[in-house]
Amino acid sequence: MEKEREQQVYLARLAEQAERYDEMVEAMKKVARMDVELTVEERNLVSVGYKNVIGARRASWRILSSIEQKEEGKGHEQNVKRIKDYQQRVEDELTKICKDILSVIDEHLVPSSSTGESTVFYYKMKADYYRYLAEFKSGNDRKEAADQSQKAYENIRWIFYATGCHCYCCKRTVSYSSNQTWLGSLNFSVFHYEISSSPERACHLAKHAFDEALAELDSLNEESYKDSTLIMQLLRDNLTLWTSDLPEEGGDQSKGGEANTTVEEISSQPLLDCQGLICLLPPCPGPAPVCYRLNHRGWCKSTGKFLRYYLK
Repeated sequence: MEKEREQQVYLARLAEQAERYDEMVEAMKKVARMDVELTVEERNLVSVGYKNVIGARRASWRILSSIEQKEEGKGHEQNVKRIKDYQQRVEDELTKICKDILSVIDEHLVPSSSTGESTVFYYKMKADYYRYLAEFKSGNDRKEAADQSQKAYENIRWIFYATGCHCYCCKRTVSYSSNQTWLGSLNFSVFHYEISSSPERACHLAKHAFDEALAELDSLNEESYKDSTLIMQLLRDNLTLWTSDLPEEGGDQSKGGEANTTVEEISSQPLLDCQGLICLLPPCPGPAPVCYRLNHRGWCKSTGKFLRYYLK
């Protein structure tokens, strides 16, 4: 099996250089189905392959949506119908790709993960691909995709806040990757802005992640420092853009329909929710990791209290 694994990883690298990303994905799926803990390089190969495969379709969908709006404005109903039919083909491809990687994550990658760092990586991927589904789905399908995306993003944050704590069942210690956590926060803030239509929430999360990254910047090695500063720049750019969408004091509600919130109040809002979480140390069969350490950074948005533990 080890020889086959090396061969498939080599083929994936080769396909990446040749920009044949569908074949890159197929090679890495074979590795994932071996149900082994992937190395950092192998995880990145999985991520890059799927990102390029779906990225081209997402770009196509956005272009078609833009053309459709223009044709509607011109009153060209026949052209609008043609575009919708073509767009449906793209949506079918997007759905297939998303379901494919989500099944690989749930059935192989997460069950084979033994560290908090790799678990964070996979939950971020899971959250992202559910978000991609929510971008073009409608009705109950969109709600389900959005709910699953939010849950996965929140699990990333829980790994961060549970760092150093032990699983009640298997006694392993929860660990995490700072960069993956902050990158997850970046993407989660995009989720709140684009999917949940809540600029206040998006700004709050982005600001919180930026402040956390800034506080730990001096303790990072050179490689992590470069990655962190890039993520921080993206967070800052989004904050600059999104704060322009926040309502003025006494003005209308946000496009998400939430109560008005000033920029100064954003940082004081609760961040997390202690409901509906799962064990973050698969394949542990226990109920959930339990944290007995008071962490002043963790607030529960359900109770408004300091975060002391989290539940299944």
